[in-house]
Amino acid sequence: MDVNWRLLVGNLIKRVPIERVLFPPRDNIKALQDFAARWGVKGAETPVPSHREGPPEEKTTVIAQEAEGPSRQVDIATACVPCALGHFSTSTGLLNEAVRFKKEGMASNEIVDRIGKVLEEQNTLERVDLTPLKIQSSPPWERDLAEEALQQSRSLRHRLEGLKTMEELQQAAADTAGYYLRLNREWYRRLFANLGADKAEAIASRVGTLGPEDRERVMKRAEELIEEV
Repeated sequence: MDVNWRLLVGNLIKRVPIERVLFPPRDNIKALQDFAARWGVKGAETPVPSHREGPPEEKTTVIAQEAEGPSRQVDIATACVPCALGHFSTSTGLLNEAVRFKKEGMASNEIVDRIGKVLEEQNTLERVDLTPLKIQSSPPWERDLAEEALQQSRSLRHRLEGLKTMEELQQAAADTAGYYLRLNREWYRRLFANLGADKAEAIASRVGTLGPEDRERVMKRAEELIEEV
């Protein structure tokens, strides 16, 4: 069958804008899809959005990255070990209080409620303050202390979840107090060694996770370390 090329070309010109004939798109795959779709070829895919829609999407991506920037900076600026000190300090106090109610028995509300609060403290420490990102974002000299604090927190939590006797509770309270004291001393030693007394004291004054009594005691110890250095 003879093809009327003049008629075919004329129909193409009517169907396709003249600027697309003179200036074909750079995306050849998209052009073929558009052409097939116009002629109703079976299996043709829906034309993808033109390149003109690309810049807004790229701009959105840039904005999202910029928005994530400050959050990441906060993570990097947030030290893990001072938070651990705050949580272990609170847990130490709660466990010591629980031991004082030993005459009421392990099942008493005073003891059970305080154990529950300790578990909440340690869960928060593990899931919020000692995440892998925050540990990796902490200074190198602090990282192993953060890893140790994470392990100690998990150990304490599992220990409390399996408590059966008052003797076990008393031992857990003593061990928690001892670890908190060691962690506090070691962190301040390293802090002063790596930052100097002035910077370390400024950072210590901004540790907001400690209560007034703990803050006073910690700052007293910091002054002693300044004299030692």
